[in-house]
Amino acid sequence: MRAALILAGLALAAPLLAGCGKANMASQAKAKQWDENQFFADHSSMRQPVPGTVARDAPDAPAPQPAVITAALLERGRTQFNIFCSPCHGQSGDGRGMIVQRGFPAPPPLWLPRLEQARASYLYDVITNGHGVMYSYADRVKSADRWAVIAYVRALQQSQDAHPADLPEADRRLLEAAK
Repeated sequence: MRAALILAGLALAAPLLAGCGKANMASQAKAKQWDENQFFADHSSMRQPVPGTVARDAPDAPAPQPAVITAALLERGRTQFNIFCSPCHGQSGDGRGMIVQRGFPAPPPLWLPRLEQARASYLYDVITNGHGVMYSYADRVKSADRWAVIAYVRALQQSQDAHPADLPEADRRLLEAAK
């Protein structure tokens, strides 16, 4: 008798344990894109997004090229360069980053004359859309940060021909003290 009660209880509880049974989300009542919907005054099932909604995959708006290069901009560029660019380009821009050391094709050194002479807009386009084996960084590096990276790349390029005599006196003393 006890076993019969347990079996009867399980038989009654089976639909509850199975979740929704035959009903599932694919067969539920729902409004599709172009269906008429009597719930809303305009009878449209498609709704406008709530004001201020930002799409997850929307690209950020292009930032204008900065008119002035500041220390903060260079620091931001260095940070972003070290995160996104140095794995291939190396921290000094020599094209011998860790990924290259593991067999990935080497990018050219950033201080090649053709890259030093390239317009900033060209470098921005390469970061945005990719070039050769370099893929697009548009979804990884914000527009304003691309300009910061370019400013830092320009600093790296200038550093290749720098001489201690070009430094201000205070910086030369610091350099000598570090030796």
